Amino acid sequence: MRLRVDLLPHGNYADVVVVIDTLRATTTAVTYLERGADALLLTRTPDVALGLRGEGFLLGGERGGLPIPGFDFGNSPVEASGQNFTGKTVVMNTTNGTGAAHIAAQTGKHIFLASLTNAHAAARRAKAQATEEVAIVCAGTDEHVGLEDVYTAGVLAEYLLSLGEFTIDDGARIALTIRRGSGNPLEALGSSVHGARLNNLGLGEDVRYASELSTSTVVPTLVEGEDVPEGTLKFIAG
Repeated sequence: MRLRVDLLPHGNYADVVVVIDTLRATTTAVTYLERGADALLLTRTPDVALGLRGEGFLLGGERGGLPIPGFDFGNSPVEASGQNFTGKTVVMNTTNGTGAAHIAAQTGKHIFLASLTNAHAAARRAKAQATEEVAIVCAGTDEHVGLEDVYTAGVLAEYLLSLGEFTIDDGARIALTIRRGSGNPLEALGSSVHGARLNNLGLGEDVRYASELSTSTVVPTLVEGEDVPEGTLKFIAG
């Protein structure tokens, strides 16, 4: 079995893909489903999301860390954790994470969303589904590698290696090195460029929330073959 880590999305995925955007899209996605959302629709653009606004649909997303005008929520896992989304579908669009999921879905067979908060559950699900490769894909920030995503990839890679035999690529080696040399999760996320930016925006609680390790067993899982609006991907709790 191969274990691959892409420090930025590249595509050409053969089997299982685990998409990471720790600050904050995949952390928030896990929280939406934990708080009862029936499904998540990840859109290609904000306009696609705005076109879906209506009864039973809530919109969550951001640009530059701030809520998108016309959306119901930003991209804050702390905000999401205080809500009840039972019976609702949350439509998400973010600067980096939702785009990475769309790249992964072009060729991947099984697509999951992971963060530190569901890291071990996501790793177990990936291992159970994979037949030839697990690809961990870091969303990054504005097309630049993000320390927080690489650190999270290292957490997943370390746990996967404890579950079985893998051949690993250089991306996985880099992620494991970062994981083992960057202190605890809050230190790693807080010292990242994006973590510092969120702190400056007054969103430091989101960074702390996203630093919690394996507090959830929810793994957002792409559902294929269903009738979903064009330009969207549907994820449910797995």
